[in-house]
Amino acid sequence: MRANSSQRVPFRRQRGAGLIEILVSVVILAIGLLGMAGLQANALRGNQSSYARSQAVMLSYFMLDMMRADRGEALLGRYNTDTNAAPGAVLTPVCSVGDVPQDTLIDNSREDWLNAIKAGLGNDAQSCGAIRCESNGECTIQITWDDSRAGGEGQQRFTTRSRL
Repeated sequence: MRANSSQRVPFRRQRGAGLIEILVSVVILAIGLLGMAGLQANALRGNQSSYARSQAVMLSYFMLDMMRADRGEALLGRYNTDTNAAPGAVLTPVCSVGDVPQDTLIDNSREDWLNAIKAGLGNDAQSCGAIRCESNGECTIQITWDDSRAGGEGQQRFTTRSRL
């Protein structure tokens, strides 16, 4: 039997999702995943910058502990890397291990300290350290490094002042 043209075929109900809906959901998912990847990258850079600052703190205490163990020599200024600077002036840093003479135990301590700075904060020209100890026991330790790799603002300087 033939269907009468006046008879209508029943409307089929759509089952499942159409192609447009799937494409829209894939685009929304991709945008969300890209946003999460960007947040993860920013968090990693922030963590690296925080790690570098923590290393600078520990390395400054490392040198202060060495000077406390040899307080008499430190008070005489033998640990100083900046011997000609006036009190309160900006310290002149040592950036190369080759600039540290290797004659005494003090020189070896400063060389080990500078090697630790290079190992912990990056072995480049901006990773430097400076020490100045006054005869009254006021000591200043400065550590500089390049923080731009971690998303920071370039050269960072951490200064520790302590009395031996």
